[in-house]
Amino acid sequence: MDLAYTTAGGVVGAAVTNYLSRNQERRQLRAAVMQQLLRVEAVRDSMCDIVPSRRESPSRHLIGARLLATARFGVTAVLEDGRDAEHAQREAISDLVVAALSAGIPRRVVDFAGGSEVRALQCEVIRVIDLRLGGVLGESLEELMTQCERYRQATAQHLLRALWHPWQTRLRMRARVRALRQDVTALHRRQEAAMSVLAQPEHIDALTERLGGPLSHQDPQRVNHPGPAA
Repeated sequence: MDLAYTTAGGVVGAAVTNYLSRNQERRQLRAAVMQQLLRVEAVRDSMCDIVPSRRESPSRHLIGARLLATARFGVTAVLEDGRDAEHAQREAISDLVVAALSAGIPRRVVDFAGGSEVRALQCEVIRVIDLRLGGVLGESLEELMTQCERYRQATAQHLLRALWHPWQTRLRMRARVRALRQDVTALHRRQEAAMSVLAQPEHIDALTERLGGPLSHQDPQRVNHPGPAA
């Protein structure tokens, strides 16, 4: 009888230890995702200005294509510490992807979250260009920034739901993805409309003068065009 109790106690103890160990691991994985998500947001929040781009060598395009806005206007987005914002964002998103996939978040959810941050940075570039030009976009800029922030928050919430409530997220995945695709399509159109206004010849000339140009425009065939997929 004593042996039976001892054996049963050992089995229960092992099960409890295993449960606590897995629980601790899940907490660590979730904490890593939260940390990387905050890091990605910090990069976007630290974007403060644009400068004329240097003419790039073909090898850089193999590392990662540039944002449509920066490539279209021949500028580089810079952070408060002077780093290239796009490079910093790519590194941060890459680490977020690793952390999120390790935590069991579906790749589709991660792609929407990362893609929304790329679009948010593009909107920041548009905002700074418009500021340099004296506010030619008017109220449409505020509408663009508001729509972009709503989309970014929606994708971030989708990622957090997948992190904390994975089974509920999987059940609602199809409907949620459909809604996000509609949102990003509308945002894409508004971004394109804003850039079309800013790209008018007189605005390009004014931007070149105010940045101390010349601006290095990129070949459209080599530009990463963030279409409405994510």
